[in-house]
Amino acid sequence: MILEEEIHQVKPFRNEYHKATVNIIYSGKWMLQFVTDLLKPYKLTPQQYNILRILRGKYPKAITVKYIRERMLDRMSDASRIVELLRKKGLVERNICEDNRRRMDVLITQKGLYLLDEIKAEDEHMDKRLSALDEQEIIQLNIILDKLRNV
Repeated sequence: MILEEEIHQVKPFRNEYHKATVNIIYSGKWMLQFVTDLLKPYKLTPQQYNILRILRGKYPKAITVKYIRERMLDRMSDASRIVELLRKKGLVERNICEDNRRRMDVLITQKGLYLLDEIKAEDEHMDKRLSALDEQEIIQLNIILDKLRNV
């Protein structure tokens, strides 16, 4: 379905730049809702999943909450609060840093690693969400989105 039909647009957009802006926002929310629904059976939010993936990328090394915050997709998230929720679920450990007692080091647990392995089964569903585009179009989309952020 085209954007105008999806959002029940009555008046035309003022120009194609305006339409592209709305389309990017709408499509981003559309994809985020898909990922949210996909993670629901695992009792994870996209932000929690993002943190677990960041931690897995540094495993077996522990990292700080500040490091996590700098690498999150949603930088407006409260990383400290999310890490605490993940700790309560047994998916991460938090320890006081030996070098700096004011700093907390975070490490993914085996339970967290197992959960990410379990979620890996959903990768194909995530890829299929973009299956309307062929591989060349996906490459081009990535190039265009990267180019937009470099303005």
